[in-house]
Amino acid sequence: MTDWRSFPPLVALRAFAAWAETGSVVMAAERLGVTHAAISQQIRALEAALDLALVTRSGRRIEMTDDGRRLAEGLARGFGEIGRVLAELRETHDLGPLQLTTTPMFASAWLVPRLGGFRAAHPAVDLVIDPTPGLRVLEPGGYDVAIRSGCGDWPGLDARLLVPAPLVVVGAPALLRGVAPGDLDALTGLPWLSELGHNEATEFLSRKGVVRSLSGGVTHLPGNLMLDAVRAGHGLAVVTEALAKRDIATGRLSVVLRDDVARGYYLLVRPGVQRPPLRAFVRWITREAAREGEIAPSALTV
Repeated sequence: MTDWRSFPPLVALRAFAAWAETGSVVMAAERLGVTHAAISQQIRALEAALDLALVTRSGRRIEMTDDGRRLAEGLARGFGEIGRVLAELRETHDLGPLQLTTTPMFASAWLVPRLGGFRAAHPAVDLVIDPTPGLRVLEPGGYDVAIRSGCGDWPGLDARLLVPAPLVVVGAPALLRGVAPGDLDALTGLPWLSELGHNEATEFLSRKGVVRSLSGGVTHLPGNLMLDAVRAGHGLAVVTEALAKRDIATGRLSVVLRDDVARGYYLLVRPGVQRPPLRAFVRWITREAAREGEIAPSALTV
């Protein structure tokens, strides 16, 4: 078992190893990004910590003692092995699957139909898509990126607008036959659809001042089935306009209510350096959104 308390400071060991490898205080300082005076100070600190003379000094000339040479050889082996393992870990991490989490509705209606373009551009990148209503934790070794609907406020994450997506209430025209425009109370008597784990209908209507209960009943189902169900006339649904816009444009669905809050689908990543598969995905999906005119090309800061 290693007695870490007996080890001298790592910064001093690194300074001595860099000097031993380069043979120059100046070159060692450049390699570590410090001043040459700092290298000299760390070597003296290391000698004091070990109570050994590791170098001999004659004017500006510094040479290793036998003890210094033995330590330098050991550090070269040790740091070399550390460097090798770190390189292997980075390579494994960099080449690992890209893990993405998003909502079931966005995955089925927007992302999956476009994945062919990403696969063609990046055939070597494996992709794992986790469609779930709730936001997963983005962490090293876990999920790399999330796509979520909201107003852009996710503390601790970098959020980039991908698709403007205000909320709307939509329904099949046949379901709405006989309901006067603006008759909010009448809407509560119709059947509603809601994504599992959410209560969008009640929350949306309460923001509009409607307090009556939904007497027409609510069907809870996975988000990826919501649009199919509302098209079939099984109920009204609160959806993001971006995902229903083609159905709205063709008259397949009618908009009953619109939300006043500016919302959108945001691309969420952790701050800091991104591994290559994540950089490739961020670049691709922002350009895909811009190509369709959903965000301005000026937003493509990758």
